[in-house]
Amino acid sequence: MSQPHVLLVRLAGPLQSWGLTSRFARRDSHSRPTKSGVVGLCAAALGLDRAEPLGELAAVLFGVRADHPGTPLRDYHTVGGGSYPLRPRDLVTDHRRAAAVEPDAAASASDRAAGPFGRRTLDGWYGAPKKVAADPVSGALVSGEIRRNAMITERWYLADAAFLVGLQHTEPALLERVGHALEHPRRLLWLGRKSCPPTGQLTLGVVPGTLSEVFTASALLPAEGEAAPPTGTRPYAWIESPRPLPGVGPVHDQPVRFDADGPVHGPRWETRHRITIAPHASDWDIIL
Repeated sequence: MSQPHVLLVRLAGPLQSWGLTSRFARRDSHSRPTKSGVVGLCAAALGLDRAEPLGELAAVLFGVRADHPGTPLRDYHTVGGGSYPLRPRDLVTDHRRAAAVEPDAAASASDRAAGPFGRRTLDGWYGAPKKVAADPVSGALVSGEIRRNAMITERWYLADAAFLVGLQHTEPALLERVGHALEHPRRLLWLGRKSCPPTGQLTLGVVPGTLSEVFTASALLPAEGEAAPPTGTRPYAWIESPRPLPGVGPVHDQPVRFDADGPVHGPRWETRHRITIAPHASDWDIIL
């Protein structure tokens, strides 16, 4: 059997957000990166299309060590209040707005020539009509809810976190290719959400060994602006098991495909460990 190798990846940034059960009103964040999120990050770096099979990328064993777990941060949002400039689609979704596009006698010649779109708002109308249906009298499409109260939503992040992620596979060439792509991505990368770009160096190299062995032999990641962790710090790590075993728990974030209509996931198994860093672990020489 081929010797296992591990690609080490540093995931750090001002904000991260790794959703598990997010919905519109409440978008959560897991306490650590998910396998689905990290495989998606690698697929984006490789330039894979959503319709392409993940192949060996989904077959890697996944592990994450929480060197700096970060601080949960709640972002308060209000959505749907106020009015918006008239858009062409507003006339399609509701013919009652048509009067708003009639030329305004008081408008300047340049304004009349430019047209009404993007310039006028309609009092008492919300810019994204809801409950669009056919009018029972005219048959035209109209909005049954032309105005609504603002909706309150919340989005959760991890602030100032840094994780050491390991991807284990028996083919080091695959891991080298993924590592190179992370430093030379073909698409934009983010830590769970598009508002969370990574900072500094991502790829930390490919080393022989299992996830547990490599996490033990790797020093804690440095954190910008923070003091060095005290000697003897034992971070938590979550390591994937290739099969269900006693003491191993199920996790539903095994990526199957990333369809545009929504990702598809399956189960996998992992266990939590406290990692004792080896005394001979050398310090990192990386770009923060």
